Amino acid sequence: MIRHICFHGVGTCVREREEGEARYWVRESHFLRILDEIAGRDDVRVSFDDGNVSDVAVALPAMQERGIGGTFFALAGRLQDSASLSPSDLRLLRSAGMDIGSHGWEHIPWRGMNNDEARRELIDARAVLSEASGARVLKAALPLGRYDRLLVQRLKGAGYSTVYSSDRFPARADAWFQARYSVTADDSRESIRALLTRKPGMQDARNAIKSAIKRVR
Repeated sequence: MIRHICFHGVGTCVREREEGEARYWVRESHFLRILDEIAGRDDVRVSFDDGNVSDVAVALPAMQERGIGGTFFALAGRLQDSASLSPSDLRLLRSAGMDIGSHGWEHIPWRGMNNDEARRELIDARAVLSEASGARVLKAALPLGRYDRLLVQRLKGAGYSTVYSSDRFPARADAWFQARYSVTADDSRESIRALLTRKPGMQDARNAIKSAIKRVR
């Protein structure tokens, strides 16, 4: 079993795009210490959601220094936004050995989309990100963590190789659906160490059951 650790922004959230976004930004000093805790572990995977420019300005050099790989889930609709990853940033991440995934077009919940919205978020966004990054995008991360059976069917029909949520339980390395633990502003090296060293418990089991129910409802 592995644990996926997910970051959203590193540093200070200057302007919230959604209410509560600042809670998911981690101070740079804390981020670096968390990477020190993760470095060298083969049972941990790292990813980044929302496509903030801190992914290349702060995260990439710190990860390269520690020999850590990761997946960066970008937003197709923000490629021209100065606060977000650009096409050249995506290619830089690719050239550094990082993977690029899709977080959709507009950072809206994917649950409850109509057919036109689903095509834009799941198909068009992936095509734009593939072209921008110079290679196929095969992974997706669920914006805001919301999903149901219809969305799962749509994602499978679209041919994604792996889909990532924020359900907070350990995952099998070969599973199509991967749960992650989102890092918040309250986290530290010590809290992440406690997460990575404790054995799976009742809360993990409850989260896994909740996830299974959402995928069939």
